[in-house]
Amino acid sequence: MRTAIDLARKAERRPGLAPIGCVIVAGGAILAEASNEVALRNDPTAHAEIVAIRRAAESGATTELRGATLYSTLQPCGMCTMAAIWARVGRIVYGAERHQVHEMYFDARHLDTIDFIGDAFRDDLPVVPGVLGEQCAELYFKPGDVIPKAEQGNI
Repeated sequence: MRTAIDLARKAERRPGLAPIGCVIVAGGAILAEASNEVALRNDPTAHAEIVAIRRAAESGATTELRGATLYSTLQPCGMCTMAAIWARVGRIVYGAERHQVHEMYFDARHLDTIDFIGDAFRDDLPVVPGVLGEQCAELYFKPGDVIPKAEQGNI
């Protein structure tokens, strides 16, 4: 998770990147790492988790990441959770939780990671929330913050 936090902090300083970090690990080795590249790529699907899954799959020439752990600084959205399910990720670990950050980081409905996993019948996919959650939450706007228009997303 500390590597994901470092990625998020570096991304915060680079144009076109957003402060969300993701690292995918298997067998004690980092398979892939990424930050949110939506603005950089002009691609609404280029969330940190999606970019990291793509890189991990490419590096291993596979579509399955069985046994791998996905670490994200922010609770994965529905799209990223479903990508992890389809990639057969073995475990999801995330830092900041919904209640710790501004609502703009999530869709308007209150579906969360666990809902998507349950709906996909993946009772074999453990989710570990809140790992270094306070440090991760420091990267984001807080609930109730008034966000400058230029920095708004999803609202």
